[in-house]
Order: sequence, then structure tokens, then C-alpha cells
Amino acid sequence: MDRERGESEDNLDYSVANVEKALHQLYYDPNIDNKNLAQKWLMQAQVSPQAWQFSWALLNPNKVPEIQYFGASALHIKISRYWNDIPSDQYESLKSQLFNQIACFASGSKIVLTRLCVALASLALNMMPERWPNAVGDMVKMFQTESSDVDGKARCMALLELLTVLPEEFQTSRLPQYRKGEVRNALAQESGAVFPLLQQLLQTDSPVFISQKALKCFSSWVQLDIPLMDCESLMQASFSSLQNAELFDTAVEALVNAISQPDAQRYVNTLLKLIPQVLQLQEQLRQAVQNGDMETSHGICRIAVALGENHSRALLEQVEHWQTFLALVNMIMFCTGIPGHYPVNETTSSLTLTFWYTLQDDIMSFEAEKQVVYLQVYRPVYFQLVDVLLHKAQFPSDEEYSSWSSDEKEQFRIYRVDISDTLMYVYEMLGAELLSNLYDKLGRLLTNTEQPTSWQHIEACLYGFQSIAETNDVNYSDVIPGLIGLIPRINISNVQLADTVMFTIGALAEWLADHPVMINSVLPLVLHALGNPELSISSVSTLKKICRECKYDLPPYAANIVAVSQEVLMKQIHKTSQCMWLMQALGFLLSALQVEEILRNLHSLISPYIQQLEKLAEEPPNPSNKLAIIHILGLLSNLFTTLDISHHDDEPEGSEAKKKPTLQGPNPVVVVLQQVFQLIQKVLSKWLNDAQVVEAVCAIFEKSVKTLLDDFAPMIPQLSEMLGQMYSTIPQASALELTRQLVHIFANDSTHFVPVKALFLLVTSVTLSIFQQGPRDHPDIVDSFMQLLAQALKRKPDLFLAENCDVKALFQCGILSLKFPEAPTVKATCMFFTELLPRCREIQPIGLVVHENGKLLLQATLEAIGGQAPRNLMDHFAEILFALNKHCVTYLSIWLKEVMQQQNFPSSRLTQAQKETFSQQILRDRVNKRRVKDIVKEFTLLCRGLHGTEYAADY
Repeated sequence: MDRERGESEDNLDYSVANVEKALHQLYYDPNIDNKNLAQKWLMQAQVSPQAWQFSWALLNPNKVPEIQYFGASALHIKISRYWNDIPSDQYESLKSQLFNQIACFASGSKIVLTRLCVALASLALNMMPERWPNAVGDMVKMFQTESSDVDGKARCMALLELLTVLPEEFQTSRLPQYRKGEVRNALAQESGAVFPLLQQLLQTDSPVFISQKALKCFSSWVQLDIPLMDCESLMQASFSSLQNAELFDTAVEALVNAISQPDAQRYVNTLLKLIPQVLQLQEQLRQAVQNGDMETSHGICRIAVALGENHSRALLEQVEHWQTFLALVNMIMFCTGIPGHYPVNETTSSLTLTFWYTLQDDIMSFEAEKQVVYLQVYRPVYFQLVDVLLHKAQFPSDEEYSSWSSDEKEQFRIYRVDISDTLMYVYEMLGAELLSNLYDKLGRLLTNTEQPTSWQHIEACLYGFQSIAETNDVNYSDVIPGLIGLIPRINISNVQLADTVMFTIGALAEWLADHPVMINSVLPLVLHALGNPELSISSVSTLKKICRECKYDLPPYAANIVAVSQEVLMKQIHKTSQCMWLMQALGFLLSALQVEEILRNLHSLISPYIQQLEKLAEEPPNPSNKLAIIHILGLLSNLFTTLDISHHDDEPEGSEAKKKPTLQGPNPVVVVLQQVFQLIQKVLSKWLNDAQVVEAVCAIFEKSVKTLLDDFAPMIPQLSEMLGQMYSTIPQASALELTRQLVHIFANDSTHFVPVKALFLLVTSVTLSIFQQGPRDHPDIVDSFMQLLAQALKRKPDLFLAENCDVKALFQCGILSLKFPEAPTVKATCMFFTELLPRCREIQPIGLVVHENGKLLLQATLEAIGGQAPRNLMDHFAEILFALNKHCVTYLSIWLKEVMQQQNFPSSRLTQAQKETFSQQILRDRVNKRRVKDIVKEFTLLCRGLHGTEYAADY
């Protein structure tokens, strides 16, 4: 690898002076371009053969730390990435030099010392176990040897640094898998040389900085899956260190890492010994909570949760120790319910939530008989957990909440979502009894006349209901009618409470569909809330859910819903997105009405907007008018997205809606579209230059055609004509998207496809002229055009038989589009070719063009694979090769031979043998597409000079 690089870099002078100059430029030059150039040059220098010379020179004691650090880093890169370039007879001298340098820097710069230790660690990992059998023991001996030059404490710290980075370097090393196993075993065996030393340092009166380093070293080693019983003494020392404030954080990290290692569950006796040690921390935990010491309570909680979460199954199975484990569970419960509001007064409780999932999963995974026994013990615990979680979910007082920052409020919102998810999960274990408990609690809160209840208690209880009802089927529950009856009794004096009331009603929308008699109990609350801008999201989303789920039971309320919705829309109470949701809700609502009623409601609902649009169409274009036009068009689009009277798959059995007569005459949406068509054309005529307005117009028709499908047919002639005029005047991608929808839906409708065919041929002709003028500035049009062509080939390949369809020109456009830098455009073009190639035989013009120009397609595809296109697109180019091989195999074998003869094609890094192997592999695989993709991935790495490098590892 160094030899290849050297050929192109002989002219670069990676001397010590030049490296120092580049480093100075990187650190001190104010010009960002110069800094970037320096960084690029230095990265090349680090991997050059000359790095072996300048690295040692840069470590000179007289150099500044920045320069020394670069020298040490370069050594690490050479050893870790290019180990195979180092002759084996130089291993010992390299080892010796590194030991000497580490000794020199033991009292010097810490960052340089660390890099040198990492370099020696990498050397050791590459030499272990054959070439350096007792590497760790040798390191310990080397640094324990007296040296007059280096102070004892500095030597000790250097040794600890080296021993700490050794396992860390192993975790990130790119050793082959078989070597990883060998080296891991060797390191685990050598822990016997490390742990006694760490034990000695932690038990004597070592300075705090040495004890801290010893704990960090232990923390690093336990991640090598050292048997937990071998860690007992050091874990005991770590527990003792928790009493020292300066060592606390490091000791927590060490204990959590030791307890969390996957292999630890095999050592049940050691785990059982750990529980009492963790339980002994309860007094320290209580003191920390009392004193507001969040760091200490957080750390102790992490230890308890690590033990419970990682080993709950193993500890549950120790039936004779059930009380000990239950004590640990109760300690974690204390952490869940730790006093104060998250995240302002405490940050601990959130750590515990995953534990409750894990414990529940482990209990529920036991066979039925065993499960019954465990549930007798743990069901009460989980009922207690629900109480604790609802308490933690409570909002603080209004005064306190108003003092929180927006970031704290957002963290609290996310925390409540996590609590909601936990309650939802717990419901699987506790079932109907949980809903009964929540109902009883809410009933007591609302009927307690002696002691007034805070809104926070009521809100939290409702939040529990909402959490469960949102994702679980509660239709069987006998408490929901009571809950629906209680909701109107709630004194809604607060926005947060009102929001939760709305979301709870929304979560019960499916239940309401099965119990329509209860709709009237809650619908007035929702309609009233619509008028409050602070409840915008909750009230609108709840109304949308009710209209979607209960639409066949809403006709008696339809007039009221439409009137209230119209009023809030006219008053502009809600933001744009909520206005769109409201229109979707009305679309669902109107879908269940009789056609005459739909038209009447549509008229009253839309008329004000049509009048406004007529006024705007008369005015000269300006930014505020543009926003108003896009808003009105968006409202219409969203209304038509859900207004669907022809599909009744979701109707309840035997409902009234089932008995509705089949539609006579045009669909109401089509009636409205025909009425406003001329107005939309008028708006377009003034705003044709504006892509956003054109997109908004197309969206109305696109959403309508997706919803109405065949019912949209009466609109086809005038819409096709308008689209053709629009696109001919100023081509826009949104017009192509709409054309694609029309091709997709009406491809097999002989009556209505005639205008669609004419539109397809027109937009094709216009787009070809764009390609002639230079398509580079229109990647969105090219992307949409390629998608349109692919859709046409899939649904109506006969279109390519039309006289005025220039298949050759389309093919050449595709080849041009393959070279675009935009990934979506390239993907769409690859899709076009993978749809086109299978049509070679059935569509004669396509067959002719592919036979005449297929070699150009192959060439463009191989150029992309050779390095012209990003690596993440290779699967798409592989699809083209697969299609060529499947449908044009005879030609492909000839074309491959011809193009691969070109020198330096598709990459100068390839040998002729590699090119021939690739050609044979591609031609051999006509069935396994996955295999072809893998072949292309391998080949592109070879082309880019990345095969076998770390850059390829994640590919």
C-alpha cells in the first residue's frame, strides 16, 4: 500500500521541517482554507513511508507538545493500520524505542504520553500471543524497575496509562476476527499480572490521582469479559472508594462496567454477594437525596440499576434468595420515585425505567406455573410502580413551571412520554385491574369535597388512562363508560389539564365508534376547545380522530361540527398545520353524509375561500398574496385527501352507511373541482413562474386523484390540457409528478387514457428540449421525469410505440442523468433503465435502441462504479448490470470485453486480471441479484483503492 502511494507522492517532501511548518499553519494560520490544506497534507504525511523517519524526530524533548503529539499519532497510525508493512526483524527495536519514549514522557506532556501508550498497545496487540507471549507482564516489570531518571509516581502513572489504553485499543482495533479471539484470551489470562497491582494501589494510602487511575484501569480491563469472580476483590475496593468524593465517579464507572459485562450472569454466586454491598449504599443514597446531591444519588442508582437490569433473570431464578432480590427491586423503586421534579430537582429516576421493562419481560417469560408464583410477589410491586410513575409525571406548580427554561420543559415532556410508554407496557401485566384502579383513583379525586384536589393529580391520572388507551385495545373494559361520564365533571382550569383531557378523548375514539351513544358526552368539550389557540394541537387532532373513527355515527352532529370548524378557520385561530388537520377531519366527516348534504356543506365551507381566492387572482403577485394562495390551496388539498364516499371497507357491519345507494352522477369532489377549475387556471396564469404555487395547485389534483381513483375520470380531459399548457410554458417537477399519478391510475382505462397519453407525449417532448438546452440546472425536473418514464414503462409500455415518442433521445437523456451528482436523480434514472431493459423484446423501438446504444449505458454504469458516483448508490447501478445480463446477455458479453480493453477504465487502479474476473462474475450471475450487488461493491472498492482498508470495513 505504501509502495502504491509512494509512486504518486515521490515529489512531496515530508521532511521534519515541512511537517513542523504545516503544523504551525494548522494551529495558528487564521485563514481556514490554509488550515484545511495543511490538515490534508498532514494526513497524507502520517501514512507516507517517510513517517517512520520524521515521527521520532518530532518527539525530541525540545519540541512543543503539539509537534510531539503529531509524531506520536503518526507512529500509532503506522503500527495500527500498516502493520503488515513492518519487517518482523524490526519488531523488537520498535518495542524498545517505544518503551524508552514512554519513560521519557512519563514526567512530560500527558497527551503525548497517552498517544505513545496507544502506539505501544497497538504493537502489543499485533504481536500477541506468539511474538510477545507475556506482553502485559513485561510492561509491568519494565516500569517497576528502578530508574534514576524517572520519579516513582510518574513511572506508576505511565504504567497505569499504558495498562488502561491496552484494552481500549483492543476494543477499537481492526484485527481479523480469528486474531481478536486469540488476543482477547491472551489479555484475559494476563489480567493476573494487572489485578494484584491495582489491588495493592487501591488498598494502600496511595495519592488520590493514583487511586483514580487504578480504578480507571480496572474499569477498562473488565470490559474484556474477565470472569466476574476474578474481579471480586477489586469490586470490593471500588465499593470502598465510593465513600471518597474524589474517587466516587470513577468507582461508579468501574462497578457499572464490571456488573454490565455480558458474561457476568454466569457467576451467580458473585452476583448474590454484590446485592448486600449495593443495599448497603441505601443510607448514602438517602443522605444524598436529603442534601440535594444529585451526582451521588445518580451514581448509586446507576450501580443498582446495572445489577438489576443486566441480571434480573439470573437473580429471579435464585428462589431461596427472593427476599434479597426484592430488597434490590425496592431500592430501585426508591430511585424511580426519588423526590423532586425531573429534570430540575433530579435526573435519576429516568435511569430506572428500562429496568421495569426487563423485570416484567423476565417474569412473563417463565412457564405458567412459575409465573403465577412470581406474579404473587411482583404484581403489588408493579401497582406501586404505577402510583410512583403517576406521581413523577405530575406537573409542578404553575409558578414553578413558569420559571423553567424551554429546554427543561422539553426534557420533562420527553420524560413523560417515557413514563407513558412504561405504563403502556405495565398494562400487559396488570390488565383490567390497572384500569379499575385508575378509575377509582380519578373518581376519588373528582368527588372528594372535603379536600380540594390539585389539577396536577387529576391530569396525571388521566395521563395514565391516555397512555394505556392510545396503544392498547380497551374496548372490553367496563370502566371506560364511567371514565367518559367523569370527564365532563372535570373543572378544566389549566392548559396542561385541558390538553390531557383532549388527548384522552382522542385515545378513546375507537371505543366511541363501538359505543356511539357516548359521543355526545365528550364532543361538546372538543368543539369548545377548538376555539382556544393554546389547545390547538390537542383539540384538532382529537376531532380528527373522532371524525375518522366515528364518521358513520356523526351525521346528527355534522352541522354543528362544520359550523364550529368554519368559525375557527375564519378567525384564523390555528397555525397552518392544524388548519390542514381540521380540513382532513371535515373530509372524514363529510364522507359519511348523503351526496346532497356533502355538496351543501362543501358549498358553505369552501365559498369564503373561493371568494378570497377570486380576489387574490385579480391582484398583482406579491409575497403576502402568495402565502394566502398557498394556504387556501392547501386547505382544499387536505379536504379532498380524506373526502372519500366510494370506499366503505372500514364501515361497521350492517351500518346505515352500508345501505347508501351507489353514487349517481359525479363525485362531489369532482363537482367542486370543476366549479373552481377556471379560477385555479386564472391563479396559475399569474403565478406560473412560482414553483411553490404550481406545486400547491398540483397537490389539489394529485391528492384528489389518489383518493377518488376512477371517480376522478371526468376531470381528466381539462386537467390534462391545463397540465400540458403549464408544462409547455414553464416546466415544473410537480406537473410531472401529477402526470405520473394519472399514468399510474388510468393506464388501463381505454376511454380516459387518450388525453393522458397526449399529455405524456407532450411533457416528454418539452423535457427533451430541456435536455438539449442543458438540464444541469433542473435536477428536480430530471428526477421527476425519470420517475414518470419508469412508471410509464411499468404500467403502459405501449406509450413507447407512439410515432412521436423518440426512444433513442430518452435513452440518451437517461445516460446523461446517470452522471448527475444528486443521489435521488441517479436513483430514479437507474429505476428507469431497470424498467426499460426488460421491454427489449416486446417493444421493438426499445430493443433497437438498446442494441445500438447499450454499450454507452454499460460504459456510464461502469464509470459510476469506477468512482464517479457515491458508494451508497452502488446497489442501484448493480440493478442495471443485472438487467443487462438478464435481457441482453449476448450483447453484454461483447460490450464488456470491448469497454474493459480501454486503458485505465473504469479506474487506473485495476489490473487487467481484476477487470476480467469482474466481467466473468457478472456474466455468470443471471439469477442472484444479491450476489451481483456484492460483486459490484467489491469491485468499486478495488476501483477506488479502498479494498482491505478501514474505510471499507463499514461498507
